[in-house]
Amino acid sequence: MILAAQEGGLRTLTINRPDKAGALTPEMLQSLSDKVTQATEEGAAALILTGTGRVFSAGADLDAARAGLATSPLWEELSGRIAAFPGLTIAALNGTVAGGAMGMVLACDLRIAVPTAKVFYPVMQLGFLPQPSDPKRLAALIGPARAKMILMAAQKIPATEAHQWGLFDRLSEDPMAQARDMAAPCLAAAPEHLQAIKSLCR
Repeated sequence: MILAAQEGGLRTLTINRPDKAGALTPEMLQSLSDKVTQATEEGAAALILTGTGRVFSAGADLDAARAGLATSPLWEELSGRIAAFPGLTIAALNGTVAGGAMGMVLACDLRIAVPTAKVFYPVMQLGFLPQPSDPKRLAALIGPARAKMILMAAQKIPATEAHQWGLFDRLSEDPMAQARDMAAPCLAAAPEHLQAIKSLCR
């Protein structure tokens, strides 16, 4: 359910479960995490995360969430590995991102979304806490008040508003094309140059 593609220094990981709105199982989270680690070890210059269908990911698969996935350390492990990736990471959002799937998106360097996408993180209604790094990354991008609007007031944020806030860096009808265009300079750079610039931005 996780498709991996390699093209030179570019790696693309695709959540391929459109019939279930990209809902994630433990096996899918582990596969994503393993593939990010592999891309890091292989010295990939850029990593793109995307999905299929009209939704990037609705978060945890409901059956898996009831079985404990909602509080699994797999979410934090995945976002941590994405955040530590030495090259450029881009979330090319083909649609809405919700719940725990927000973690991997927030951990990326850039976020590009279709204009119809929405963002919501319904931990308040469901009685769960967000993963530890998610509120910090969210507040760093959009400020604490807007982070609380998503996490505490449980608001669904449309793409245009998310773009105005700085949560989405760009809106595009073709996020993958935009992501590939943004990754191109990194693919042509020396690895040490790429890593040095990323380190300076932290």
